[in-house]
Amino acid sequence: MTTPAPGPSRRAALTLAATAALAGLPAFTASAAPARPAEEPAERADARHVLWWRAPGDEHSMIEQGLPVGNGRLGALTGNDPGRELLLITDATMWTGGLNDTLDADGQFPYGRDDFGSLTLLARLTVDLPGHDLGSVSGYRRTLDLDRGVVASAYVHGGVTYRREVFASRPDDVIVVHFTQDGGGRYSGTVTLAGTHGEDPAVSFGAVFPGGLRYGAAVTAHGGGGRIRVRGDRIDVTGCREFTVLVSGGTNYAPDASAGYRDPSLDPVALARAKVRDAAAHPADVLRRTHTADHRSLYRRFGLDLGASTARQRALDTWERVLLRHTSGDPDPELEAAYVHFGRYLMIAGSRGSLPMGLQGLWLDGNDPDWMGDYHTDINVQMTYWMADRTGLSPCFDALTDYCLAQLPAWTDLTRRLFPDPRNRYRNSSGRTAGWTVAISTNPHGGNGWWWHPAGNAWLCNTLFEHYEYTLSRTHLARIHPLLKGAVEFWEARLLTVAAPDGSGEVLVADRDWSPEHGPLDAEGITYAQELVWALFGNYVRAAAELGRDREHAARVGALRDRLHLPEVSPETGWLQEWMSPENLGETTHRHLSPLVGLFPGDRIRPDGSTPQEIVEGATALLTARGTESFGWANAWRALCWARLRNADKAYRLVVNNLRPSTGGANGTAFNLFDIYQTEPGRGIFQIDANFGTPAAVSEMLLYSRPGRLDLLPALPDAWAAAGSVTGLPARGGFTVDLAWKDGAPTSVRLRSTGGRRTTVACAGASRTVTLAPGESVTLKGLTR
Repeated sequence: MTTPAPGPSRRAALTLAATAALAGLPAFTASAAPARPAEEPAERADARHVLWWRAPGDEHSMIEQGLPVGNGRLGALTGNDPGRELLLITDATMWTGGLNDTLDADGQFPYGRDDFGSLTLLARLTVDLPGHDLGSVSGYRRTLDLDRGVVASAYVHGGVTYRREVFASRPDDVIVVHFTQDGGGRYSGTVTLAGTHGEDPAVSFGAVFPGGLRYGAAVTAHGGGGRIRVRGDRIDVTGCREFTVLVSGGTNYAPDASAGYRDPSLDPVALARAKVRDAAAHPADVLRRTHTADHRSLYRRFGLDLGASTARQRALDTWERVLLRHTSGDPDPELEAAYVHFGRYLMIAGSRGSLPMGLQGLWLDGNDPDWMGDYHTDINVQMTYWMADRTGLSPCFDALTDYCLAQLPAWTDLTRRLFPDPRNRYRNSSGRTAGWTVAISTNPHGGNGWWWHPAGNAWLCNTLFEHYEYTLSRTHLARIHPLLKGAVEFWEARLLTVAAPDGSGEVLVADRDWSPEHGPLDAEGITYAQELVWALFGNYVRAAAELGRDREHAARVGALRDRLHLPEVSPETGWLQEWMSPENLGETTHRHLSPLVGLFPGDRIRPDGSTPQEIVEGATALLTARGTESFGWANAWRALCWARLRNADKAYRLVVNNLRPSTGGANGTAFNLFDIYQTEPGRGIFQIDANFGTPAAVSEMLLYSRPGRLDLLPALPDAWAAAGSVTGLPARGGFTVDLAWKDGAPTSVRLRSTGGRRTTVACAGASRTVTLAPGESVTLKGLTR
């Protein structure tokens, strides 16, 4: 019988209560003892959910070769070298910088690591095992079990099989490294924890950034059959049959603008020590069972089978399969499905109970991530969260909602004070400013960075509203209502009345802006802004009706929406215009698809006859001109757009493009399946959004949904057509779909209501309207062969 962990101290309990009172996301806090599963499930690991490699990660190439673990707040890259286990540890709130509320001479915000700030590493953990160097072992194998949420490695040394497991437990809020062996072996070595900002190695340490953010970390170890003791700045392990290392840490970040996003009562070092001490009261297998049960509660909500791979493909390790998929050109359906599940694994590991994921999620290899690892609001943070609702991970979306709500007071204040600055080229011509907006880059301290981004408020709000369309959570809708209303008020003050291009009267257009990140810097009526504001106004009207609020205001906003100019097709290029000009004012193959936001993620442009054919053809022509060769996130966006246009071949080609092996920093998939973004010849960086955007594209290829309409298999490629299935596939309007197919046609369809009541389900020209009560399900006939 497992002894329950001791409860938090009175001081820790008071800290927990104080933090819980703050609106928004949780921070690094004390927590109650988690529930402990009685035993681990007996089922064997499904090989389709296990990635594996024949070599450890190179310590000098961790961003491409380290394997990620995370509990939604605390993360690490693991190297798994037999003689030197290395963990590069992050906390989602480990940010330098601050509010950054001064402007440069051009009316824009500073954008540096000291003023705006940067995500940085919390600590480095090393476990050195002399004599276990890679050259002295055999049979090395490392795995990432996506279903269990565990990184493992094994090797033979001196006739003994040595094993280790690494996982980041959300219930216990610690990272666990557990070492075992079979065959009478013993472990001897040292455990060292070191900060990355000049702190000396120590079993616990703490410090404070110039901006006032306090942080700390702690490590402990215990084992059997030998001796473990602290010696100065390290832990010595001597002659142990097995041992476990536990590490935790965090900051005193708090989601409270009025407190400067700090909790002065929280001592991160003391809390880290308490967490590792409490976890050490339980055997490693109990910690692992607790972690796996928590991880599987999300991971198993969604199942995906895209078909069977060959015996030759299955015999290869993961990197070898990536290489073969590229060189042979043959589909590898199990690898392609595993890539989707890898994205889901990263979402569970990186987005729970803390800040949302920025450009690199929770995983760094140093303190200088490109673009500070920030929140880019002109595609990247939105793309990161498209996948959550589409693959059964709606709870992971909450981090983005909580973040936006926590930042809203600061964003509103900065907009009021600084957006009207006469040096700001994007200020409102009306002379009025209301509501809130953001810059292209935002940080967690309420601050903005690179360039004002007026339409960023609309895109964030539309993303938050789409989450409501999946969940139908009135609680969520009520929470985001202030964000929607503030963004609408901003645009009420910003829109300009101009003559319609066709001379038919007057229309409303967005004031001077930049079509991210492309073309003239100060054009009026850019398609990007027009589409986003059109959607924002519609979402606000729907939210007001659902919540019974702001009836008169919503009516005025609806009338404004009817007056918005909507993009036309250029008579010169045949493309949907990006600017209110028939000319192509930018780069034909530009990475951004800013003028196509009405196709995806929006729904205004649809190839179902409800949109004028010339608009659909213009959007298709523009998408074609953009090409199929770009960065990973840009390929993912293209794939999503082609899926909306029901072009399975092009959507699949773009998905496969992102599975190309990255060598020499080229665009593609790294050794550890992270997406690599080539910044210059010979240099690539990790940027996480493609790891989420690509699975979102796979979901859209299998199901297009909007409230009131579900289209099955709209873009199923030949590579997956022979046979496959998906279970727990979420649909907008409050439903999930279980779907199996053979030879490209459904063989079974089951619809379940998660809150939705009525929808039409369609496939290949056949359709059926279904009415269900929440919680009910039905097997649909007439849509299957």
